[in-house]
Amino acid sequence: MRTITRSGATATLLLQCVVAGSHAMIGVAPSPAFAQGADHAGHDGKVLYWQHPDGKPDYSPTPKKTQDGRDFVPVHESAEKEITSKPSTAKAQPDGERKILYYRNPMGLPDTSPTPKKDWMGMDYIPVYKGEDQGGSSVVVSLDKVQRSGVRTEEARRRVLVRPIRAPAIAKPDERSMHVVALRADAFVEKLHVNETGKHVTKGEPLFRIYSPQMVTAQINYQVAARDRSGQGTAGAEQQLHNLQIPAEVLTRLRDTGEPVMSIDWPSPVTGVVMEKRVVEGQMARMGDELFRFADLTTIWVIADVAEQDLAAVSIGMPARIRFTALSNESYEGKVTFVLHELDASTRTGKVRIEVGNPDHRIKHEMYAEAEIDAGAGGTERVSVPTSSVIDSGSRQIVLVARGEGKFEPRAVKLGVKGEGYVEVLTGVAQGESVVVSANFLIDAESNLKAALSSFSGDAANDASKAEAPK
Repeated sequence: MRTITRSGATATLLLQCVVAGSHAMIGVAPSPAFAQGADHAGHDGKVLYWQHPDGKPDYSPTPKKTQDGRDFVPVHESAEKEITSKPSTAKAQPDGERKILYYRNPMGLPDTSPTPKKDWMGMDYIPVYKGEDQGGSSVVVSLDKVQRSGVRTEEARRRVLVRPIRAPAIAKPDERSMHVVALRADAFVEKLHVNETGKHVTKGEPLFRIYSPQMVTAQINYQVAARDRSGQGTAGAEQQLHNLQIPAEVLTRLRDTGEPVMSIDWPSPVTGVVMEKRVVEGQMARMGDELFRFADLTTIWVIADVAEQDLAAVSIGMPARIRFTALSNESYEGKVTFVLHELDASTRTGKVRIEVGNPDHRIKHEMYAEAEIDAGAGGTERVSVPTSSVIDSGSRQIVLVARGEGKFEPRAVKLGVKGEGYVEVLTGVAQGESVVVSANFLIDAESNLKAALSSFSGDAANDASKAEAPK
C-alpha cells in the first residue's frame, strides 16, 4: 500500500470504521415509507435516533422539530435492521460465499495482507469482502453508526467573520484635551482659588490672583495712548495687552474706568481636571513657568499592546470592548482611532489607541485593562465552515462533505481568514454543502487518520487488485 503524508490532526466519523474494525461499511438509503415521514409505531425495539421527516441526512439523539414545526421521525432498532439488511450496491451473499479481497490491520494502521495474519499484539487481521470496498473517494457508513457516533453536520454559509483580538491595555489621558496654564510675564501669586490637584474646574473659573508690574505697565501705556487724540498709539498698546494674554474682563474694566487693574484674577482657559499643580500662594511665578496642567476626562485613551502577528488585522474604526481591572463588572465600548507606526523591540507588540467615553469620570488614568478588538467587524461576507470540520495534516487541509444516505466525501480545501469558530473556505466547498463538524473523538492516534486517508484515496482498492492478480 502506498504511504501518504503523516497527519496530526483531528478526525471525523469515518475513522470509526477503521478503529472499530467493523466488517463492512454499507451505504443504505432510507426506505420510501421513512423518507415520506411514515408512522413507525409498528416497529419494535428501542428508538435509536430521530431523522428529518423528509428523509434528509439530518439526525437528532432526542425528539426534535423542523423549522416549519414538524416532528422528526423516530427510527427504531428493528427499522434500522430492516434498512441495513438491504444491500445498496450488490446482492447479499452468505459469508461463506463472499469473496475476500484482502485483510486489513485491526487497529487501522495502513497495512494489508492477501492472507490471514495477526498483528504484533496477537489480534487477527480483519477480512475485507468484495462489495465492501466502494472505490472512489467516498466512504459509506450505515445510518445507525452515524447516529451512534454522534456525527453532526453544518452547512457552509456566507457570514462575516469577526475575530476578537485581545491585548493588555492601560488608560491614558486624551492628549488633545490637555492644557497648560503659564504666564507671559513675571508675577507674584497673591491668592490661590484652586489649591488642590484633582479638582474639577470649568472654563472661566478663577484659578489665582496675581500682581504683575509688567501687566500694570501695559495697561498704563494703553491708558496714555487712549488719551492721545490722534489715536496713533492705541492699536499698539492694545496689541501688547493681547500678547500678555490679559483677561478680557480686565480690558473691559480698563476701557470703562480708565484705571489699570492692579491685581488680576486669572481665569481657567478650559474645563477639566487639575492633573498637576506647581504653584503655591506667595511665590513669584516666572514668565513661562507651568503653573497648572489640565485634562478633560470625559474622553480617555486606552492604549493596547497588540501582538505583532495580530496587528495586520487591526484597522482604524474597528469596535472594541474594554474591561478594567478595577471595574471588573463593567465593560466600556470604544473605537480604534490610531495604530502606532512602530513596534516595541523588547515585547514585539504595537500600540493601538482606542477612544472610550468616560462621562462619569469613573475611569482613572493608568488603570489596567483588557481590550478586545473585533477584527473584521463590518467586513464582507465569506463562505465559511466551522473550524472543527477541518482536518489539518500540516501540508494540506481536508473537510468531509456529507452527501446524504451515510455517504461522506473528503475534499482538500484552501482556507482563508478565521473568526468566531469559523474559517473561510476559498476553494473545495461550495455554499450550501454540509460538512462534518463533530465525532472528532473517534481519532485516538494519528496513524488512524493516516489509514483513513489512504482509504479515501482508493489505496486499499489498488492493493486489493494487486492481491487478486495471479503470481
